[in-house]
Amino acid sequence: MSRYLALIIILLPLALSAQITAPGSSAVRMTDYPVTARHDPVFIFCVSSPGETAALTAASPGGTAPFTFTWTRYDATGGGYTIPVMTGSGQTSTASGLVEGGYRVSISDGGGYNTDLYAWVSLDQPVAGAALLHYTCDYVALDGTAAPDQFYYYDPSNNASRRLPNGVRHLWSSSPSSVIPYPDLEIDPVTFTPPLTDVRYMLEVTDSFGCVNTSSFDYTSIHVKAEFTAEPTDGEAPLKVSFTDNSVRAMNYLWKFGDDSVSVLPDPGFHTYYVPGEYTITLAIESELTCQDSARVTITVLPSMLQIPNVFTPNDDGINDYFMPDKKSLKFLNLQIFAKSGHRVYYYQGKGEELQDWQGWDGKINNSERQAGPGAYYYILRAVGYDDVEYQGREYRGTLYLYR
Repeated sequence: MSRYLALIIILLPLALSAQITAPGSSAVRMTDYPVTARHDPVFIFCVSSPGETAALTAASPGGTAPFTFTWTRYDATGGGYTIPVMTGSGQTSTASGLVEGGYRVSISDGGGYNTDLYAWVSLDQPVAGAALLHYTCDYVALDGTAAPDQFYYYDPSNNASRRLPNGVRHLWSSSPSSVIPYPDLEIDPVTFTPPLTDVRYMLEVTDSFGCVNTSSFDYTSIHVKAEFTAEPTDGEAPLKVSFTDNSVRAMNYLWKFGDDSVSVLPDPGFHTYYVPGEYTITLAIESELTCQDSARVTITVLPSMLQIPNVFTPNDDGINDYFMPDKKSLKFLNLQIFAKSGHRVYYYQGKGEELQDWQGWDGKINNSERQAGPGAYYYILRAVGYDDVEYQGREYRGTLYLYR
């Protein structure tokens, strides 16, 4: 029996306090008075601007309607619920336009029933402040402020104040999106990847009750980025490379092509590489405000190479119709082809870029319309690479077979 009685005693204050409701509130907590054993609800209303108010609705836990409801507000200066608010009658009563503080509603039914209900109202708006702390060409430092809205209630027995526990979390962001290191951990983040476009930095602060406040400011970018593309990035010599500048906020340019040649033009056009090897192209830029950046791209000019096939089929089927050595990065080539009789049937000599347009022997005698007959032919080939490698001698003399 005593166990059930204890349960009723524990639940009774909660049942009574539940007769005041706040449909527009975002959260509710219970008071913890230093002396008074009673626990009253604290209704938290999330607000977005000064001057907003709240509303509470009371329903009598007992008695017979109609009821008289007398609302008063707690006087934090002198203690006690002595500040008149409103009086109403009916089944329930709603007090609106309430400022932050404690409220009591005294309920009577005219037949001897009387009771008092208590509640506190917190008009909650967390503190959010976003500002620019500092910036240079290389970084942007943000200055954030995030703090909970402090609410104090008072023990009616001795007017001792109590702070309602509350905490906050924050989140930095920007529009358009940009890099912000640890946006939910650092309240004053510093980014060394500053935005290249104008952005709006925003700080959102959310407290333990789910109330949110935001602050923002516009930032005008001064930052630069050196960026370019090279096309192609590899190939045989002579390799003709074009460069496309994609830099942001560049005014002065310095191109270094990796072969002791430079340019200060925004668009350097083409650059031709003759000697096989790797080249690192560097673009250094400077803005009107002397912000600087650089970018690099590496290209590869393939070493010289020469391999000679021993068969081809000039039958106009589009497959292996030409006798064409497999070559790369050659600056000179001489080719002679002889029939078994010793008569020369083909001769070619070329150098430099014209070698890239050479298609090889098409099986016609000395570039005439006469077709060489099927069989074995003898070739002699000499070549020199752009890396000065020489291709000549017995290794580059041999037999070639023509099939139709």
